[in-house]
Formats: sequence, C-alpha cells, structure tokens
Amino acid sequence: MKHNKVGSVMATDVVRAVYGTPFKEVARLLADHRISGLPVVDEDDRVIGVISETDLIAHQVTTADRPQAHRLFRFAALTPATRRRAAKAAARTAGRLMSTPPVTVHADDTIVEAARTMAERHVERLPVLDEEERLVGIVTRRDLLQVFLRPDADIRAEVIDDVLVHALWLAPGTIDVSVTGGVVTLTGQLERRSETEIAVSMTRQIDGVVAVVGKLTWRLDDARLRPDEQALHGVADNWLRKR
Repeated sequence: MKHNKVGSVMATDVVRAVYGTPFKEVARLLADHRISGLPVVDEDDRVIGVISETDLIAHQVTTADRPQAHRLFRFAALTPATRRRAAKAAARTAGRLMSTPPVTVHADDTIVEAARTMAERHVERLPVLDEEERLVGIVTRRDLLQVFLRPDADIRAEVIDDVLVHALWLAPGTIDVSVTGGVVTLTGQLERRSETEIAVSMTRQIDGVVAVVGKLTWRLDDARLRPDEQALHGVADNWLRKR
C-alpha cells in the first residue's frame, strides 16, 4: 500500500526570510503573498525558525502599549515565557521575531504523518525538508485536505487491489466493496476473523478514506486458537505480526 507523500502536495515556491530580514519586510511578505506564516532560513537553506501572523500581532500589541512593555522588560527575568515575549516585543528582525525550534516535515513523509504533526503541534503550515534537511517546500492544512478529494472509484480500486488481492490473496469479487463520499463499506465472508480485522485496518490507512463500515463475517474465529494452531493458516500472518 502506497501513501501519498508530502512532496506530492507541497508548494515549491516558498516565501522565506533570513535572520536579518527587517520586521516591516516580513510583514510586507505576508501581506503581499496573502500567507499566514513563513520559514526563516540560514545561508544553507536550513530552517532555523518560523514566523506567523500571531508573532507580528503580539509584537505590535506589546509595542503599542509602551508602559506595559516597560513593565514587561523590568520583570523579564521572572519566567522563560515572559522573557520570550519581551524579546519579541523588541524584535526588529526575523531572527529575533521567529519561533524556535521550527516544526517541520520531510518530503518523503506521508500526508497522514504530516496531518498528525499539524494536529499535535497546533500549526497551520509546515516547512518541508529534503534528505539533507534543506527547505524544498511548504505544506498547509488546505494542501493536506486534497487527499480527501480522491474519487470514490479510485479508493475502491485501491482497496480491491492492495488490500483484498495483494494482502489477503483473495479473488476480486470475493468481498463486495462500495465507496460513497470516502466511506468504504466491506461486505462478505472471509475464512478467519483475523482477516476481517486486517481488511478493515488496512482500508482505514488508504489515503482519502473517511471511514470504514465493516460488514464482514468469518468461518473460523482464530482469536481463540493457540499460536501453534494459528501458524497452520498462513494468509497475511506476516502483516499481523508487524502490527
């Protein structure tokens, strides 16, 4: 089973800044290109930080309230978070304004992995790196959502070919596969209970699948067999051991 890679959906024309890019130039880049953030790179195109609209807004709010800013600097040694806010309030360049360490992905990562990173780190865009850790693209939430626009017919064909035929060694038509709006329904009977679990689990991993409805039955409940008895039934055992 092949997952779509980040490199297949990323934008390669990346708006970027360097450490010394002035604050106003960063704001202009975001406004002109209508983007909400950009990476900051060094002389080797390695990402050293990221800047978001939130960083700029926080800078402007703190700077506009000068008395509050002075109080912030006065007590800046209290906590690391306070020191970071004070530093950003005084920032005049991208290097002082950026957030570090940057959250990134690699072009060879799957779209699912990138989406998980976005959700866990609460970010809306990710700089994409090559195998030498250099910036090669940028991917946004909108880019990742493209995977869910796959036609139902393409998803159905992949379920039949990759899951049923190649993984479970079944003849086409043994299991009925229907796909509506990305929701896959599997109907039919398999030899073993473990095979029904494999079919559902592998189908969930296919790009574009929103949900899986398993209407599968089995002839043999191999969950009750001893390990030596299970070895007598070879279909997809390797896949089960890798789970």
